[in-house]
Formats: sequence, structure tokens, C-alpha cells
Amino acid sequence: MLRRIALTLVTSAAASLAALSAAPPVAYADSFPLMPPPVRGADDADHLTVAVSEAGEDKDGTFELDCHPAGGSHPDARAACEQLDRNTSWGRSPFAPAREGGMCTMQYGGPATAHVTGTWAGRPVDATYQRGDGCEIARWDALVPVLPDLDA
Repeated sequence: MLRRIALTLVTSAAASLAALSAAPPVAYADSFPLMPPPVRGADDADHLTVAVSEAGEDKDGTFELDCHPAGGSHPDARAACEQLDRNTSWGRSPFAPAREGGMCTMQYGGPATAHVTGTWAGRPVDATYQRGDGCEIARWDALVPVLPDLDA
């Protein structure tokens, strides 16, 4: 009797393991829309162009931002690069659009717009920012100091 129970446990465990290992990895990829890790050696190519308009006379303009090492014409390149580094991780891009269908407050943050293009972590960037509702304002604020702080 004890032998039969042990044999059943071993057989069940082996069948479970076989079923789990047979599942294709692609089955899991759809449930986690993750950004691939940065390309090796891509830090040399971290260059962004940040174009800001209607944010205010002293905040409007087009700025070049280089990271690793920080440089360019951006007013605070070092802090901007540190912010991007903090917000870049597996599955999370600092340039991701606001979630479609998200619950956003109906508030207006002003006419400011920004367009960020270039390359970050070996990936192309082409992101547009505005302040038309609470989600867009939060998205803008999450990128300060890459984008100007309009709350200050």
C-alpha cells in the first residue's frame, strides 16, 4: 500500500513537471508586454532631442541631451540623465504613452507640449507630451527634469 502511494506521488510529480516544461514560452509573453533589456554597448548612443513649446518663455526651446556621460545643450543634463536611468527598467519605459482607457482627472495643465526623439538604451524614441488631462500631466511630471517643471 505504501509503495503504491509513493509510486503515485512520483508519477504525478513527473507528469506535472512534464506538462509545465512543455508549455511554450510564447504563451507567457502575451500576458507581460515587457520592453526588452537595453542593448549591450548602447549607452554610447543615448542621445535625445527635446523640443518644448508653449511652456513659458524661459522653458521653451529645443535641447540636445546626451547621457553616459551627461552633456549637450539641455539645461540640467546630469539630473535629466539620472531621472531617465531611474525610470528605465525591464518592462517599463520612461517614454511609454499614458494607458489607454485609464481613469484620468478632467483637469487642464496648460498648452505646453513636448516632443522627445532620439535613442535611449539602444531603442528609438519618438514620444509626444501634453498636459490635457490628469494622466498626461502625471506623465509629463514623471519626466521632469528631462521636461521642464511647470509646477514650480
